[in-house]
Amino acid sequence: MPIAILPERGVVEVTGEDRVAFLQGLVSNDVAEAGPGRAVFAALLTPQGKWLADFFIHADGERLLLDCERVQAGMLAQRLGRFRLRSKVVLRDLSGEMVVAVGWGGAEMPAGAVADPRLEAAGWRLVSGEAPVADASAEDWDAHRLALGLPEGSRDLVAEQTVLLEAGFDELHGVSWSKGCYMGQELTARTKYRGLLKRRLVPVEVEGPLPGPGTPVTAEGAEMGEMRSGRGNLGIAQLRLEALDGRALRCGEAMLRPRRPGWMALPGG
Repeated sequence: MPIAILPERGVVEVTGEDRVAFLQGLVSNDVAEAGPGRAVFAALLTPQGKWLADFFIHADGERLLLDCERVQAGMLAQRLGRFRLRSKVVLRDLSGEMVVAVGWGGAEMPAGAVADPRLEAAGWRLVSGEAPVADASAEDWDAHRLALGLPEGSRDLVAEQTVLLEAGFDELHGVSWSKGCYMGQELTARTKYRGLLKRRLVPVEVEGPLPGPGTPVTAEGAEMGEMRSGRGNLGIAQLRLEALDGRALRCGEAMLRPRRPGWMALPGG
C-alpha cells in the first residue's frame, strides 16, 4: 500500500475573495467543483488552445492550492498574474514550503488528502506543509502512472503545441464542457465536436532498449509519431491514429506495442 513524496511537484497558492472567479475564466475545468475532499484536474492554455501547464486544484479553507510541476510553478504564477487586472487575488509560489504526496493500491488516505480526480486507480493526492511517512519512491509512482497510461505534464505534453484532447483530458476529467468561456476554449471545443483529432498520447509496451524522449516512431519507413516518457518496458508515445491498427512500430532499437487502457476513447470505439 505505497505512499510516495513527489519532489518534482510544486505548489502555487491563490488567495483573495475573487480566487474562484479569477481562475474560472482562465483554466479548462470548473474551479467551483474544488472543495473539501475533492480536487479538480485542469490546464492552462494559450489563447490558441495549446497546452501550457496542468495541475490539480485543491481547496484549502480560504485559498486554492495548485499542485503542479515544480519547474513550472514560477511560470504558472507569473502567467496567471498577468490576468489579475482588478481581481482581488494574490498568487504565491509555495514550492519551498509544501510537499505533494501520493498514495495508491489501497494506501490509507490521510487527513487532507483527496482522491485523484482522473482515475480511481490513481489513488489519492495530498498537498501539505508536513510530509507523510513514505514507503515508496517517486520512481515507484512513475511506474504506476505509466501502467495506468496517464500522461505526465511536460514529460509527455509539449508547451504551445499539444491539444488537450490528444492527451486524454476529456476522458480524465480535465475539461468542463458546461462552465462557460476560458482561455483556449474555442479550439478545445472545436476539436471535440468536429472530430479533428489525428494524434493521441498512447501507452506503449517497449520491446528492446527504452528509447529516449523525442525518438521518432516509424512503421514501414513512415513516421508515425515520437516517444515521450518511459520507464522500464512501459512508456507514452504520441502516435498518429492510423498507427493503432496493429502494424509493427519501430522506435530507435526497440519495437513498440500500443496498449489502449480501458479509460481511453478513440474514434470508432
